[in-house]
Amino acid sequence: MPTTTMAQLVGNMRESEGRENNTEIQELARFAVDEHNKKQNALLEFARVVKAREQVVTGTLHHLTVEEVEGGEKKLYEPKVWVKTWLNFKQVEEFKHVGEQENWVI
Repeated sequence: MPTTTMAQLVGNMRESEGRENNTEIQELARFAVDEHNKKQNALLEFARVVKAREQVVTGTLHHLTVEEVEGGEKKLYEPKVWVKTWLNFKQVEEFKHVGEQENWVI
């Protein structure tokens, strides 16, 4: 059986099952919603993380599916948050409504 090298891991997506309620994931989701609200002058309210996946890049790109409340109605969004912990860097790369073709990129 072949061994997995670091080069094979870079860029691969992995599920973060069971981490949806993890403090770090919750904070990243809230950060993404806050950034979206600032950029779009919106009033989304964070409800919960539905799904979390990670991709190894220069740092980690967190692909999240989050439930938000907008005007009393629950909606799903998919933010992507790029994190480089050694640089204390965190940035929302994308934030899109599930089912919409349009999204915004910083």
